[in-house]
Amino acid sequence: MNPAEVPLFGGWFVLSTELAAAIAIVAAVRWRHRRTWRLWLPLAVAVGATAAATTYWVLARRDLAPDAAPWTFWIWLSLAVALMFMVPAAWIGARWWRRITGVAAVGLTVVCLALAANQWAGFYPTAGRAWQGLTDQPLPGQISFATLVQLRGNPEPDGKIVPLRSSDRISSFHHRPEYVYLPPAWFSGKVPPHLPAVVMIGGVVTTPEDWVRSGSALQTVRAYAATHGGQAPILVFVDPSGSLSNDTECVDGPHGNVDTHITKEVRPAVVSEFGASDHPGKWAVAGWSMGGTCAIDLTVEHPDLFRTFVDISGDVGPNLGNRAQTTSTLFGGRAADWERFDPATAMRRHGPYSGVGGWFQSEGHHHGPGLTSPQIRATETLSTVARDNGIDVVVRPVPGRHNWQFAAQAFADALPWLMARIDAPN
Repeated sequence: MNPAEVPLFGGWFVLSTELAAAIAIVAAVRWRHRRTWRLWLPLAVAVGATAAATTYWVLARRDLAPDAAPWTFWIWLSLAVALMFMVPAAWIGARWWRRITGVAAVGLTVVCLALAANQWAGFYPTAGRAWQGLTDQPLPGQISFATLVQLRGNPEPDGKIVPLRSSDRISSFHHRPEYVYLPPAWFSGKVPPHLPAVVMIGGVVTTPEDWVRSGSALQTVRAYAATHGGQAPILVFVDPSGSLSNDTECVDGPHGNVDTHITKEVRPAVVSEFGASDHPGKWAVAGWSMGGTCAIDLTVEHPDLFRTFVDISGDVGPNLGNRAQTTSTLFGGRAADWERFDPATAMRRHGPYSGVGGWFQSEGHHHGPGLTSPQIRATETLSTVARDNGIDVVVRPVPGRHNWQFAAQAFADALPWLMARIDAPN
């Protein structure tokens, strides 16, 4: 088997790693002095359990669906923390081979924890995808802007990905490199056609590349183009956070002026550099998790720029806890900004919309006659307000888990509907 094709969501590699970790843990326990373990084992177990409980509480408080995590995540988290506590405590006076067993147990347990977290979020299905993402390899089909100029008029059946030269002069938001996918139709003719465009946004812990590496957006749009004469939207992979630890919810606030960055820097750059249509009916925003919240928020706030959204498993609004916590942390205590960026409030204040539409697709589990989850409840709330204010909506509750695989399938489900809207005559 090609090493790049080693599966990370299950199969022989995951099972072998878990077995090796279990053997290392048993060896570490077996070869320690009994008196040492009688002293430290109960403390280590308590520390590990406390770490798992605290993590669950923090995730639940942030509405990040800890119930969706595989049970192995909590097991390996508890074991990893317990071993990190215990092994250093027993280090002094231990023989070299005992130290090696302890270090091996810690290392393998951390690897198992990372594999479980990856299974939960669905970031990397294979070792090759993980290597590309973790080492910042070029995206599939990525070329430089200088090379792009030379391809005008040449057939490009798969399209190309190009870095977006977006500014931060207006927003002062320091973003990571952003990208644009140009479909086959873009390369035909002497000048770029005025194609529709879709802004793509990931979750809280995200990079601009995630919709390509984890969300299969490139495969989805290429497949669509192959059956529609090369016609497909320009995809704009933006950076909504600037780092992996900065939850902006795509608003303007202390965490960064992301709303301003997308509306006043990214969108104009795509129009000016790649000839995308400037008509709001030709523009959409699609996102998963936090990105789903961003999608509806950007559209209902800026119907003069975007007329279509795809909200995949988003929240009912920008969320860093309850309303008071969100107002304090995300908006610096400014209640007026919470009201501005809350999509339900924005829709009610705007009143009837014209020509705006949205696709809601959220995962849930069976409960009684239907499906339920925090995301489905958010969809029910927002879709009702949207309909009441003249927005055409499609609502699709689907069994599934809150991960990138669900996001990838949801985008594939929505793309034909999306293109019917944004590729229609103005």
